[in-house]
Amino acid sequence: MGRIFVEKIVGKPVFEQSIEIVERKGKGHPDYISDMSSECCCKALCKYYLENFDVILHHNVDKSLVVGGKSNPKFGGGYVEEPIEIIVAGRAVTTAKRNKDLIEIPVKKLCINAIREYLSNNFRFLDPEKHVKIDCKIKQGSVDLVKIFESRRSVPLSNDTSFGVSFAPLTPTEKLVLETEKYLNSEKFKKELPEVGEDIKVMGLRRKNKVRLTISAAMVSSLISDKDHYLNVKEEVANKVKDFAVKLVGKELEVNDVKVNVGDNFRKGIFYLTVTGTSAEQGDDGNAGRGNRINGLITPCRQMSLEATAGKNPVSHVGKIYNLLAKITAEKVCNEVKGIGEVYVKILSSIGKPITEPQIVSIHVNLEKGYSLRNIAADIKSIVYEETANVQKLTSQIIEGKFELF
Repeated sequence: MGRIFVEKIVGKPVFEQSIEIVERKGKGHPDYISDMSSECCCKALCKYYLENFDVILHHNVDKSLVVGGKSNPKFGGGYVEEPIEIIVAGRAVTTAKRNKDLIEIPVKKLCINAIREYLSNNFRFLDPEKHVKIDCKIKQGSVDLVKIFESRRSVPLSNDTSFGVSFAPLTPTEKLVLETEKYLNSEKFKKELPEVGEDIKVMGLRRKNKVRLTISAAMVSSLISDKDHYLNVKEEVANKVKDFAVKLVGKELEVNDVKVNVGDNFRKGIFYLTVTGTSAEQGDDGNAGRGNRINGLITPCRQMSLEATAGKNPVSHVGKIYNLLAKITAEKVCNEVKGIGEVYVKILSSIGKPITEPQIVSIHVNLEKGYSLRNIAADIKSIVYEETANVQKLTSQIIEGKFELF
């Protein structure tokens, strides 16, 4: 394994800084749909390869695009005029030998069915047969990358020279933004306010200890009778979020302002109405990698990687594996090593080298008062060694859906 560097951060941790900005794109956001479309394809391919060939074959399907459709929502009804388009592109093994037979792998069918199943299970008013057109442009991978993938012995070889980044713990603001979106998209909340669609974005701004939440929530037009009904739903969303926030972080933060759908203009008749519960129905496009990072958030006050985890193979693609490894390592350091106020983990790979042997692992820590780096560096390095040595176990756990990747 390469070298491990543990260094002390000079400066205030994020939760002590005056300003903090945090964003979360919910499961109905076009960018999230793009990420999930790629990831659904990846998992479907992994499962098929394992079931038919007892091994995961080379693939990367991390390029996806949601092209917004055209709709005509109105109070009490509405309809979709032109469908949403989802296009997934990438590379995968399309034919492989089983015994002496050459098997044609139904890559396109597998991927389209996986995306449709996801949409059916996660959207109440979006019909994947009627409202969505799905296409997959997935071709055989390049010879060099396929050979690197297939040349793995007991340990897979990195398919790229890239890095993963993560941090721990979440600040109260980050926790609030993350959990607010999950709350608004929970089964319980949808039963209480079914008018609220799945396309939800939460933006948090903290000034010292005061937080403003700006929430964008697509409303389902067929369930809202008129303007007054719409206004009542908005008000109820804001009130429920305030109550939720107080219970979650009330001891640490003052959530003094919750705004919902600030782009509305009642005089001009502008309301955030949708037929399907997602803005993708009306020209709002999405792209893989533009959404949440490995922690489920977009955090401009933090160190981040621009690598999208979605759709990358979970065997050797460090853009997926190392981001997750960095997250797990950061959380373990934070939970098991005393005196850690904040920790950042950066892991750099080298193409063609075993994934258990990164070029470097860089750890930056913000220490609580009374602790020195000299006393805890060995404990941190021990955790890094252990997690890196066991990185291969992440493959099966990713396929089984044990981690949220964005």
